[in-house]
Amino acid sequence: MGLLTINHINKSFGNLHVLNDVSLKICQGGIFGLLGPNGAGKTTLIRLITKILLPDSGNIRYKDNELKDEDVNRFGYLPEERGLYKKMQVQEHLVYLARLKGMSGKDAKKKSLEMLDKFGLTPWAKKNIENLSKGMQQKVQFIATVLHEPDLIILDEPFSGFDPVNAITIKEEIFELQKKGATIIYSTHRMETVEEMCDHIALINKSRIILEGEPEKIRKTYRQNIFALETDKKPDMHLDILEEEISKTGTWKGRVRWADTSPNHLLHEIMKSATVLAFNEELPGIHEIFIRSVKEA
Repeated sequence: MGLLTINHINKSFGNLHVLNDVSLKICQGGIFGLLGPNGAGKTTLIRLITKILLPDSGNIRYKDNELKDEDVNRFGYLPEERGLYKKMQVQEHLVYLARLKGMSGKDAKKKSLEMLDKFGLTPWAKKNIENLSKGMQQKVQFIATVLHEPDLIILDEPFSGFDPVNAITIKEEIFELQKKGATIIYSTHRMETVEEMCDHIALINKSRIILEGEPEKIRKTYRQNIFALETDKKPDMHLDILEEEISKTGTWKGRVRWADTSPNHLLHEIMKSATVLAFNEELPGIHEIFIRSVKEA
């Protein structure tokens, strides 16, 4: 089911065309990766979804109706440019932002204490924001984004500035929110976590969508017919060998390119002269596809 539908959006600033006929469908309950290099138009699209900006043409529909101002109260948005009121106390800040999104003061206080405890920030609840480390402040801002239990959570470079341990904590919380029914838009130009987290991605480059789909299907589309092999001895056949070695146990290992018919045919030919111990097709990663697609575009 589509939660958010973006129809033929265009947006310009003066003579700069930032989004050019962009259309996307974001399904409910999924993690949607919005990818692209810096300046591609990702943040502008997010600002249109959150109604910070309005499109020049096209429209955005939320739950099959045209997106309205009040719908944004059901969104949580973590911008790339972090911003907190540094003179406010941590819990006070969280309660204030949650009430702006429609939570009652009682529910906001209760939920904020639960989330602060979950993220190890309870001792800092009555401290001013300015007294927290940068990493702690970013955890507070993440909590503020999800505290009101939004239907749609938009995360713009959510792992920026986090150490590996805290990045794992945030990642686990994102998966937990998804299990509870939230839909997540994950915007990034870093590919390390995309394959692990996203069930659908779209790549924006120079204002246009140049690639869209499920990560695994995209990887298969960009396959290069390269296979990693291990056999008891080197196969007695012609192979386009990219790399090869004899292992410590005497087996032959190789990376080969096989463009002829199917992987099954390759296996069949190898087994005529050698015993196959391992066989795996090397599909390109999303990072590699990202680089190739941007360069080609």
